[in-house]
Amino acid sequence: MDDSTVEKQYSRLLEVRDMHGQEQLGLMMNQAWFDDPKRLVFTFARYKFVAKMMSGFDHVLEVGCGDAFPSRIVRQSVNKLSITDFDPIFIDDINNRAIEQWSFENVFVYDLLAGPLEGAYNGVYALDVLEHIEEKDEDAFLSNMSAALASDGTMIIGMPSLESQKYASKLSIEGHVNCKTQSDLKKTMERHFQNVYMFSMNDEVLHIGFDKMSQYVIALCNTPKNRS
Repeated sequence: MDDSTVEKQYSRLLEVRDMHGQEQLGLMMNQAWFDDPKRLVFTFARYKFVAKMMSGFDHVLEVGCGDAFPSRIVRQSVNKLSITDFDPIFIDDINNRAIEQWSFENVFVYDLLAGPLEGAYNGVYALDVLEHIEEKDEDAFLSNMSAALASDGTMIIGMPSLESQKYASKLSIEGHVNCKTQSDLKKTMERHFQNVYMFSMNDEVLHIGFDKMSQYVIALCNTPKNRS
């Protein structure tokens, strides 16, 4: 069979395939693609929001990166992106799929409940992470996260809304011990930041509508409190 395209502009597809191969999905995205493909669209939309909000930042850190498959969306918009997760299986998966063109500044295992992160990142974000942290531990988790921020740094926290949980699948809610309403997430983040701005999502649509009908809530925060 002739290995060429009918329309010449698609020759770029073959060029990338021959030069770089065909990439694999990460562990988490692979499961989602098999069980519920539309979840990838929702996930990518959340990362696009982070990418837009942190566009042009010098150095950004993702906490709880999972397989980091969608993290490339943020990497495309910032100068440097470091990523961390407390589960070594995800870090191994990321390193096994790494390619030079889309390399991360640093990829490492870290448990945010073990102690403060070092660094002076311009932005730090965690999507679908805080709901896995017990409420009694959330302030320690957020304090350890914000310790790595510059004094004028920005943090983004995203999580499924508490109201959405009665509609969530069994797999989706497994491990969720701390989902919040939008107002409760705002109050939590205001303990740690001077400025907190709230957004909602339904599927891949970002909005500022009636928060009690939101499936997902996002806090955009800047200027950490309690800095010496």
